[in-house]
Amino acid sequence: MRVIFMGTPDFSIPTLTEIVSSGHEVVAVYTRAPKPAGRGQVERKSPIHEAAENFGIPVFTPRSLKGEAEQIVFARHAADVAVVVAYGLLLPKPILEAPRLGCLNLHGSLLPRWRGAAPMQRAIMAGDARTGVMVMQMDEGLDTGAIGLGEEMPIGPDMTAGELHDVMMRTGADLMGRALAALDRGSLTFTPQPETGALYAKKLEKAETRIDWSKPAAEVHNHIRGLSPFPGAWFEIALAGKPVRIKALRSALATGSAAPGALLPGLTIACATGAVRLITVQREGKSAMDAATFLRGAGVLPDKVL
Repeated sequence: MRVIFMGTPDFSIPTLTEIVSSGHEVVAVYTRAPKPAGRGQVERKSPIHEAAENFGIPVFTPRSLKGEAEQIVFARHAADVAVVVAYGLLLPKPILEAPRLGCLNLHGSLLPRWRGAAPMQRAIMAGDARTGVMVMQMDEGLDTGAIGLGEEMPIGPDMTAGELHDVMMRTGADLMGRALAALDRGSLTFTPQPETGALYAKKLEKAETRIDWSKPAAEVHNHIRGLSPFPGAWFEIALAGKPVRIKALRSALATGSAAPGALLPGLTIACATGAVRLITVQREGKSAMDAATFLRGAGVLPDKVL
């Protein structure tokens, strides 16, 4: 089939690779425009932009797809289907209707639960034990399209968003490959989503990344792993008389009780109920390190309050 691929981050790369290796003709890749990055503010191409160039596929980086000129260019690709994986721009109706078989989206949740921008992180932060990846037929709603294929997966009790991302990225690529094969055979059927159980996975905001030790330990643990490795849940501790921000990258539930935020032995922190043991942390401007290394370097003693 003639395929337009639309994606931006590294999460999209395995799916593009699967489509190319399956023998489909990827006639164009759409991705977000290069952005200034680093100290020199040099424009940097998106991960999928670089991957497409390596495959020799033409790349398009419109700032918007709402204009008639961009919609005409899109339609001229004469694609059978468009595949969308974490693209980052809204697709207006003329774009959705341009490919002969419509637009398929790979979404990282068990729809209708966790529609929106951050489904993997929100599932972990909510303490979900299972999630999944789904291929849906896109419509004008926010992740409201009918479902073609899906696959469930467990969320381990200590799994981070980064780990789930990697599992889902591989599983999703395989799922989209199977969906396109079925679509090509004319055997892919779509089932409308139920509205019951729909939840919105809103974009992560900086304001919610600070750890609140006054919550139960299970909620704090889920908060930490849901934001790891990026953007990272954090707390402040006084070192050498100055507050220093520390990211918590890996944690585990622990025993112990004290006032919320009290530092217990072994970099264990008391919460409203129970405690959380920090396993991997990252001090501002430093590399990630295990708790023992951090404690030796920081000279932190119990009885501090975070």
